[in-house]
Amino acid sequence: MILGFSHSQIAFGVILFLVSLLVTSAIVTAFILWIPPDHFVAEKRGLQRRIASPVLRVAVLIGKNLLGVLLVVVGIVLSVPGVPGQGVLTILVGILLLDIPGKRRFELALVRRAPLRRVINKLRARFNRAPLITRSCPARRTGTSTCPPAGRPPS
Repeated sequence: MILGFSHSQIAFGVILFLVSLLVTSAIVTAFILWIPPDHFVAEKRGLQRRIASPVLRVAVLIGKNLLGVLLVVVGIVLSVPGVPGQGVLTILVGILLLDIPGKRRFELALVRRAPLRRVINKLRARFNRAPLITRSCPARRTGTSTCPPAGRPPS
């Protein structure tokens, strides 16, 4: 017994922690790879431009928000001391799925941080995905742009 826990209880906690770490990491990786490179500068983002049927679009929107709420609740539970898991990361993924005021500003503040953007773009490059474009550059479409290449911050 260590601190009142049996070896089997400690082993179970460690296994649960590792499984939740792997599952959360897989979900975050899938999300990073799934979003299109222009997700943060496009007028219509994500599902709004991919689903033509209004009924299906509403159903997916409701499902996405329900999943977001579920992940936030699970993340809060995982954040309780003594419960193994990646609570903060799970809450963050849940918030990114929700349609709430201020979310866009929050996403942009996160993804425009150079260290985080570098990690995200390295991950995308590893799976042959284009880097994220994080700053709008309207002239790029006409070919007369003086903006930096896509995915790179302005100098």
